[in-house]
Amino acid sequence: MYLASVSLQNFRNYKRANFNFSEKITLIVGPNTAGKSNLIEAIYFLSSGGSFRIEKDEQLVKFGQEVARIKSLVGDKNLEVVIAQGFKKYLVNGVNKRKVDFVGNFFAVLFAPSDLDIIIGSPFKRRDFMDHTLNQTDRDYRLALSFYEKGLRARNALLHRIKETGLRNEKEFVYWDNLLIVQGQKITKKREEFIKYIAESRKEILDFEIFYDKSIISKDRLLQYKGAEVGAGVTLVGPHRDDFIIRINSNGNSDEFGSVDIKFFGSRGQQRLSILQLKLLELIYVKRVTGEQPVLLLDDIFSELDEDHINLVLDMISNQQTIITTTHKEFIPKKILKEMAVIDLNNGK
Repeated sequence: MYLASVSLQNFRNYKRANFNFSEKITLIVGPNTAGKSNLIEAIYFLSSGGSFRIEKDEQLVKFGQEVARIKSLVGDKNLEVVIAQGFKKYLVNGVNKRKVDFVGNFFAVLFAPSDLDIIIGSPFKRRDFMDHTLNQTDRDYRLALSFYEKGLRARNALLHRIKETGLRNEKEFVYWDNLLIVQGQKITKKREEFIKYIAESRKEILDFEIFYDKSIISKDRLLQYKGAEVGAGVTLVGPHRDDFIIRINSNGNSDEFGSVDIKFFGSRGQQRLSILQLKLLELIYVKRVTGEQPVLLLDDIFSELDEDHINLVLDMISNQQTIITTTHKEFIPKKILKEMAVIDLNNGK
């Protein structure tokens, strides 16, 4: 899979812009306000159908404009996303597609400084990591997650109404409970398989253990938390409460597991290495499941890493298409800089 080009119209800071990419490594250079991360965001959008930076996609439309477009050539496919207030449109070779059928036409793995939040941030960040990988590679997962999220919103609305009025109609819950149980169990199974893959994979950058902390959803569990849910006004069990834990061996500080939680006891260096290892395994997983080599997106990471870590990243990009952003070429080792195609955003180029 080869991303040949991307064209942007009214996307973020871009009025109109066209970019062509090397089959190997493309370096995008420019100051912090030039739009490097905006371009990475647009490419990521093509793989996931959404942004990794914001929740409301209409914020991607350039100020004062009504519609933004992302167009790309990926292999023999023309992919396009149209974004406007209140709606998005996805097209493959000019044909309208549902998001569930648009995602899966292009694969990308992103590595950015903010990915450290997968380790040190909230469980939402770790669920998002699982969701992005599985959404790209598994249509059944995309469908299950979509149905589950819609059902969860409907059920939470019922619980909120009960909290406000004190009135409960059990018949209203039957459909949504069954939907969440069926789709939630599908999500749990696929997440469990993904975490098992990571756990059993060889780890060359940093050896760690990973454990899936799943929130099982069933009739018995919903009944168990029935009273607490009314008080909270939200559904308290299910995969929307999932998490995973990464543990590493540590001299003298281990607990009954023989290891410690890297979130609380790992050094910043160990935490960064664990992210590198996760991203490498994500690359391998996507290729193994889809048969396609995903594009690797490295967004301004070299200012965050020391020389040893930079060399580890460079080992990852030797055999695949990679798009790198940086504020200064000096961050890139000279031995590979000469092998890169360069897009210079300085002075608006």
